[in-house]
Amino acid sequence: MDTQKEALRRIISTLAHKNDELQNFLETVENTVTGLQEESCKVMSDLEAELEQLRSALEEKGVELHHIIKEEQQRKEAELQKQLSEGKFALLSCEELLEFANQTLTITNEEEFLTAAKQIKERVTMAPAFRLTTRPAVSDNMSQFTVDFRAERAGLQRLHFLPVPRAPEIDVSNCVVRDNAITVAWRPLGEADGNSDGGSGPIERYEVEYRKTNHSSSLRVAGEACWEKICDIRETQVTISGLKFDSPFVVVRVRARNKAAAGEFSEPVAMETRAFTFGFDAVTAHAELKVHGDSVTWEPQGVKGHDPRLRAKDNKSSSRSATPSPNKTAVSRAGRDRFAGESYTVLGDQEMIGGSYYWELRPLADWKSFSVGVAYRASLGRFDQLGKGAGSWCLHASQWLQTSLAAKHNNRAKALDWPLPQRIGIYCDYDNGDLMFVDVDQLRLLHSFKTKFSQPLVPAFTVWCGGIAVATGLQVPSFMGKFASTNQSLSSFTQ
Repeated sequence: MDTQKEALRRIISTLAHKNDELQNFLETVENTVTGLQEESCKVMSDLEAELEQLRSALEEKGVELHHIIKEEQQRKEAELQKQLSEGKFALLSCEELLEFANQTLTITNEEEFLTAAKQIKERVTMAPAFRLTTRPAVSDNMSQFTVDFRAERAGLQRLHFLPVPRAPEIDVSNCVVRDNAITVAWRPLGEADGNSDGGSGPIERYEVEYRKTNHSSSLRVAGEACWEKICDIRETQVTISGLKFDSPFVVVRVRARNKAAAGEFSEPVAMETRAFTFGFDAVTAHAELKVHGDSVTWEPQGVKGHDPRLRAKDNKSSSRSATPSPNKTAVSRAGRDRFAGESYTVLGDQEMIGGSYYWELRPLADWKSFSVGVAYRASLGRFDQLGKGAGSWCLHASQWLQTSLAAKHNNRAKALDWPLPQRIGIYCDYDNGDLMFVDVDQLRLLHSFKTKFSQPLVPAFTVWCGGIAVATGLQVPSFMGKFASTNQSLSSFTQ
């Protein structure tokens, strides 16, 4: 009976796996159909646009040629019209002179005859007919404007669709993951043969798609719509920056596009993205700390000074600040794992043991006091504050009554002479016992602890008035290398 049940379980497991595989396949096919329809509409639209541009270009060229011929015709006509006008005037003058000469022949008086003959001689010398050329200034030949579009017609008749570019090959050796950015490099297929376009016409641009995944082997899964796209890439590499590495891998793929056609995507490549991702453990949060995603705010409960309906009445009898100090805030009843009393603390939900970790903190508006650091979870009691015991290390910032910045550990505090940062980077190298706090905007090491960690650590935060926000899923930034290598610090506590 047990053997048959185990065999049946294996069959059920196989069927379930096959069921998931078929569902993924069907979803992929449906996405492909949708993509095919969208791509067909796009290429049809592109074709119409190209034909319209061709018609427009032909019409523009026709208008241009017509204009050139018309200008030449007008120029020649103007020259010929000028000659016609001058010729008509010369002809009229010549006819008048000829008639005057014929009349002179009939004169019998010698003196009158000699006078008239002299006038005729002078007029002949100055006659326009003898200064006018009798050849047309221009010819009627316009053969220089004859066109022959046989080659263009033949080219149009040979016109066909561009070949689809071949899929590029991702150059894994030149792909880099650093500072929450991924640089993807690739080679056009056929580059080794000196033919970078792979016989498909010049490649104009590339498209890269990427998505996060938890598995390096399951590269083709359902949900293709989750691919993020980067288009219009002109080089053979691209850097994708500002990523949050909240998954172990990022899968990338690339395809080439020529003037109108996009080829197939390359084989996807999974790039490992090691980073420290955690959230706030709301179970540990003080009752007056409210967790909202990646932020924590201090929202006192039952405090008269924070009720706007009571504040006006209270101001009549008291000139004290409406913001209660940490020592005066009412304490609500909390669970066994929740911090209470004056320990306005919340812990991270992921442990650190072995390796290097990095995250950042940003104070929100109206904050008065906060602490950030690491702690042994077991070393903190419900009423313990960060930096008071041997199991917690923190950076404490305050602008309550006076501005201060200090490093705290084992009930010792070291004042730091540096303005309150707007963004604090926290770096923990568990194996080497380094804990560093950095002003990220100024790239200044605020403080470093050097110790030997003996238990799993968790991120720890204290917030009083206002709030903080954290950024996780961050790699250890490259600028931490200079701090870690030189081990520079403003001061250090040694456990």
